[in-house]
Amino acid sequence: MNSNTSSITKGQDTNDKEKRIVNGETGEMEEKLQNEEMLVEIEPKTGISFSIKLSDGKQLKAMGVRKKKLLGFSIRIYSFGIYADNQKLVGVMKSKIVESPTKTTKEMYRMVIDSAVGITVKMVIVFANLTMSMVRKNFNEGLAAAIRKLGGEKNEELMKRAYVYLYLGDDPLDKEAKEKFGMSLISLF
Repeated sequence: MNSNTSSITKGQDTNDKEKRIVNGETGEMEEKLQNEEMLVEIEPKTGISFSIKLSDGKQLKAMGVRKKKLLGFSIRIYSFGIYADNQKLVGVMKSKIVESPTKTTKEMYRMVIDSAVGITVKMVIVFANLTMSMVRKNFNEGLAAAIRKLGGEKNEELMKRAYVYLYLGDDPLDKEAKEKFGMSLISLF
C-alpha cells in the first residue's frame, strides 16, 4: 500500500538567522539555507523554504508551484515540496531496472506512482486570499481527473496513486518539479 501524505501551511519567508550556503556535494550553485538545526532549500519562484529532510527521514526530491489560470493571469496557488524515502525508491527502481539509466522514462515515473515508496508532499499556500475550502475544492477537482486517467473507481489505494500522479503523471502540476524528481531517481543508481 502506498504511504503518501501531505501537509498544508500558510507561506512564510526564511528568517534572518539563516546562512546561505552552496551545495558542495554536486558542485551545483543551488541556493540552500542553514540554521542551527536543519538545512532547507528555497523554492525560487516563491521564496518558500523546504526542509531538506523530514523528521521521518524522507528527503526532499523536488519543489514546485501549483498555478491556476484566472482571467488570463497565472496565479500562484501554493508551493510544494515532494519528499520520498530513498531506501524504498532504490528498492523499487533497482528491482525493475538493471542498467543505470541516462534519462528518466515514463516507466520510471509509473513505478513511483504504482509503488509504496512513501511519498510526502508538503504544500505551503502562497496566494494571500486563498481559503482552505478553495484549496480543497481545487485539489479534489485535480484528484478526480487523475483518478479518471488512472481508470478506476475511488478507493484508498487508487486515491493515493492519483495523488502522486498529480505531481509525477503525464500532465504534472509543475513540469520542472517532475523533471527534478526524475533526476533524483537517476542519481539513485
